[in-house]
Amino acid sequence: MTNNPILDELHAARKKLFTDAGGDLDQLVAGIRAREAKSSHKVVSVPVGGSQKTNRSTGAATRAAIRK
Repeated sequence: MTNNPILDELHAARKKLFTDAGGDLDQLVAGIRAREAKSSHKVVSVPVGGSQKTNRSTGAATRAAIRK
C-alpha cells in the first residue's frame, strides 16, 4: 500500500466494511446509516456543493479576478 500507516489502516477498514456488505454499495450505505442511528454521536451533513465559506471565498476570488 502506502508508506502511511494511518492511510493503510483507513483503506483496510473501508475494504472490510465493503466486504462485510457483500460488495454491495447499497448494503454498505444501509449499514453505515444503521450504525449512525444507534450511535450517541452527533452526525453532521454537509450540503452538496460545499460550505458557505467556500462559496463566499470563491466569489471573492472571482470578483478579484474580474477587477484585474
